[in-house]
Amino acid sequence: MSASIDIDEAAMSLDRFRDHAIGNPALLQHLASIHDDSVFAAAVVEVAAAQGIPLSTADVRRALMSGPIDLARFDAAPPRWSAWPDPQWLPSAAVMGGPELVVEWVHFAGRRLTESFFMDSLLRARPLPINRLMRYRTLLSSFAKNAPHDDLPVPDGFIFHLSRCGSTLAAQMLGAMDGMIVLSEPPPLDDVIQWARVRADVPVELRVEVLRAMVGALGRDRTGGARHYVVKLDCWHTLELPLLRLAFPDTPWVFLYRDPVEILVSHMRMRGVQTVAGAFVDDFGIVDGQNMPVEDYAARVLAKIAEAAIEHQALGGGLLINYDALPGAVEAQILPHFGIEPDGDARARLQAASGRDAKAPLQAFSRDSEDKQRVATAAVRTAADEHLAEAYRRLEELRLRPIGSMA
Repeated sequence: MSASIDIDEAAMSLDRFRDHAIGNPALLQHLASIHDDSVFAAAVVEVAAAQGIPLSTADVRRALMSGPIDLARFDAAPPRWSAWPDPQWLPSAAVMGGPELVVEWVHFAGRRLTESFFMDSLLRARPLPINRLMRYRTLLSSFAKNAPHDDLPVPDGFIFHLSRCGSTLAAQMLGAMDGMIVLSEPPPLDDVIQWARVRADVPVELRVEVLRAMVGALGRDRTGGARHYVVKLDCWHTLELPLLRLAFPDTPWVFLYRDPVEILVSHMRMRGVQTVAGAFVDDFGIVDGQNMPVEDYAARVLAKIAEAAIEHQALGGGLLINYDALPGAVEAQILPHFGIEPDGDARARLQAASGRDAKAPLQAFSRDSEDKQRVATAAVRTAADEHLAEAYRRLEELRLRPIGSMA
């Protein structure tokens, strides 16, 4: 084992190694399979030596321990690369890194996204030695400009929802089928949707281009067997449905919802970030939310989302699904709406997934409507009646409306 060289020289050698490795997907895949820091460092040194790059295991280990990776994401130094990495890399975030957003990429080591949420998959991939060493970043402008526009996957369907109403179950059922890529609430997609929402000074064509690039980057086929692609969005993205329809005019979408009392009970047990006043820049246009009862604020937020789903039905391509129809509606309604025809094996996997709790896969799925209705407080019921009852009634009316009739 060679002795550590001068720190500045080691930094230059590491950059040389990174430039060599990034153009070699097979090498990156091999390195991504190594989870032990010592074994990883030895493998890097061996490859570097073959390229005439002086490095020691101490140099590599020092680079791996240079600081918390979450803090490194906000490094203001210009990204050293502009091209997209190979498809094993997926965007992990779009963060401020100087004058414009920087897209962070993470190598997922060939793993399928089987966790309930993209963030869960990301938390497993981000600490891998390869991601701590490479730290692949591109400027947002380069990210959009260098996207392989003729080869970007387009989703078969989008899943919107009112929150806590079975969207995770639907996503997990779809993801259980072979050949399916299902993205569940990926944070980097939220990053660019929020950027597009607040940057009214940016031409809408560029905002659409960035959105298409991000959705495409997240849906790249990393296993070679992908045939379908579905994205489950965050509930507040329903407000941005017009932008998503502009970017993907031919992609069908569904909106899942359920009895407002039951959703509010769930949020009172564990509040989603959207129901916390002050968590969003504009608080959904709700004035003085921090001085409201939590039930009232949560109900007002949910009403904004429900009203957006109602308003945007006119954009076309939408299908309303009540929680009461799950899990059967995934096979009977959502798959046909998305134009996906599962074979016998896929149907068996779908059925098996329908019996599991989406957020606790080792537990069986059980309908909890009666329990939530039983424990609902007077404050929850009052908030639901005052702020959500009319929107829920309208959603039900639209869902049950005969096909071809007018609203």
